[in-house]
Amino acid sequence: MTENADTRIGPGGSPIVYQETLRPTWPMWLIVLIAAGIGWLTLAPFGTGWGIGSGVVLALVTVLILLSSTTDITVSTTHVQVGRATIAREHVGTVTGYRGDDAFEQRGPNLHGLAFLHLRSWIKSVVRIQIEDRQDRTPYWLTSTSHPEALTEALGGSMFTPEDPEVKDDEDIPQWLIDAEREQLEAEQRQQEQ
Repeated sequence: MTENADTRIGPGGSPIVYQETLRPTWPMWLIVLIAAGIGWLTLAPFGTGWGIGSGVVLALVTVLILLSSTTDITVSTTHVQVGRATIAREHVGTVTGYRGDDAFEQRGPNLHGLAFLHLRSWIKSVVRIQIEDRQDRTPYWLTSTSHPEALTEALGGSMFTPEDPEVKDDEDIPQWLIDAEREQLEAEQRQQEQ
């Protein structure tokens, strides 16, 4: 999260109310050492120079991959940006944060096939941002976040609690999207029958 977030300008030229950078955690950087070791072991039998060279090259490639996985979540007063995806706040519906087993279920068994995913394997908590744009078939965005409470608060949502009767998993998909998918399937079936 940024300090003085309200003095920065975000998507749409409006002030930022929340910003988070998702970076690889320190255990992920151990992969660089493992890659260097594998590179060295692979070509060391052909000579020490070959082993060291391949270890360095493989370590650099791994560093570039880890750095390219760094991404931002930005919430301004008018827009939400998750990675490269941006949407106006007027199209944001219910926002729910998940931790632990509930987050695992959102990333796996409860995941909708049309959802926009912005997940990082080293960050276990997620936030689901329901999309209320009739022009967009995406029912919701699911993003990893290290601070689900702060992100849900910035978007006017709440953390999921199993005993909370107001937050229901059954309401993931807007009815208009269900109807549109049903109509599309029926049209495809009619075309196949002809």
